[in-house]
Amino acid sequence: MTSFVLVRPKIGKQGTWPEALGLFFLPIFLIFAFRWFVFEPFVIPSESMVPNLLIHDHIVVKKFSYGLKWPMGDGWLMKWKQPQRGDVIVFRFPENRDVFYIKRLIGLPGDKVVVQNGQISVNGQPWILKPAKDVGYQEDTAFTYFEEQVQPERPDQDSHIVRFFSKSAHVGSEEKEFIVPEKSYFAMGDNRDQSHDSRFWGFIPEDLLVGRASFIWLSCHETLESAPFICDPTQIRGSRFMQSIQ
Repeated sequence: MTSFVLVRPKIGKQGTWPEALGLFFLPIFLIFAFRWFVFEPFVIPSESMVPNLLIHDHIVVKKFSYGLKWPMGDGWLMKWKQPQRGDVIVFRFPENRDVFYIKRLIGLPGDKVVVQNGQISVNGQPWILKPAKDVGYQEDTAFTYFEEQVQPERPDQDSHIVRFFSKSAHVGSEEKEFIVPEKSYFAMGDNRDQSHDSRFWGFIPEDLLVGRASFIWLSCHETLESAPFICDPTQIRGSRFMQSIQ
């Protein structure tokens, strides 16, 4: 009589290393892909965008607003939308690409931008200024606040608040004219007399755009001394949570 012995397959560790590596690296890849292509957090370091953005505002930048960029480098993988005048944009500083700036987009390629005393005209069309009634930001009488309408021919577009010196001379009192080159942009801060922007260092190549600032997810008066990018829990500005950036 022939007998058969049932042999169970030996269960070893074959194939577990690729699975383990996949489980380890997949979340890391997804996190980096999310930051490269979708959203990325930034912290506001200066007053150039006051009163709309304050120092220690933690913002989220929508990186896919205008297209997709290569994960490494400044070139575009694909573009599907042109930035619009009035967008609040984050970009690499043309004079030092390791530094990120945030400003309001004023001029598109081919635009003629005229600036005097911080007031703007684009292609012969002045951007309308009218006194702001409520800026939601407490400040002394050294500054005056105005509502600025980006494109008067588009009444559906929201206005935003800009700030000027009220007692001191305005920065750039002389009229200056700028013609925006192809594949470049012209940007200024909303804190017009305290902003280092395209009026002084020139245009932004389109490859240096990072994305459009979307919303404030956290804000505080002060950060921790041991960690300058982390908010002090006792200094939180609760009223700015999840505030949209206009």
